[in-house]
Amino acid sequence: MTTARVSVGRDPGRTRGRILEAATAEFARYGLGGARVDRIAARAGANKRMLYYYFRDKENLFLAALEERYAHIRNAERALDLEHLEPRTALRRLVEFTWSYYLAHPEFLTFLNSENLHKGRHVRKSRRVREMHSPLIESLRGILRRGVRQGVFRPNVDPVQLYISIAGEGYFYLSNRFTLSRIFGRDLMVPKALRERLRHMTRMILNALRR
Repeated sequence: MTTARVSVGRDPGRTRGRILEAATAEFARYGLGGARVDRIAARAGANKRMLYYYFRDKENLFLAALEERYAHIRNAERALDLEHLEPRTALRRLVEFTWSYYLAHPEFLTFLNSENLHKGRHVRKSRRVREMHSPLIESLRGILRRGVRQGVFRPNVDPVQLYISIAGEGYFYLSNRFTLSRIFGRDLMVPKALRERLRHMTRMILNALRR
């Protein structure tokens, strides 16, 4: 315990950050069940006691890493400044962003897969994750209202259902890319197929909202 106290005193933020970064890579590769605390500590260059000092156990470390992944995508969404765009442009940008984010951050999909295997038990304990999603839904609600006022969107669209559709269109495609590629005899991950998928998703979402 003395060693842990000395390390914490030197730079607690950096040590915790290294552990969290190492844990993210480990969970993204192996999921919660296959991840190993020894490998996380070694990758972080930290004593294993430090991991338990900051996060108590592997379950809490997974939750912390999951929260950081959610925070990352939510922060990136806020930077889109959707509130100041024309409604159809705002939704098109959100669809494009979500698709591009999934492609650039496959570890996020792995975290989602792992958490769903565990029936969302970690997210259920996290107030932070729930609070992160509220601004996104309010932003979508505002976009929908503006679209209705301008006569381009139909009324009474649930922003939660809309976001699930936007996320699901890309998530299902990428999470099942291997089986779908074999079943339909086409490589779904070549650039042409990815561009076609984005066009299809964008049209589907915007046409579904058309007045």
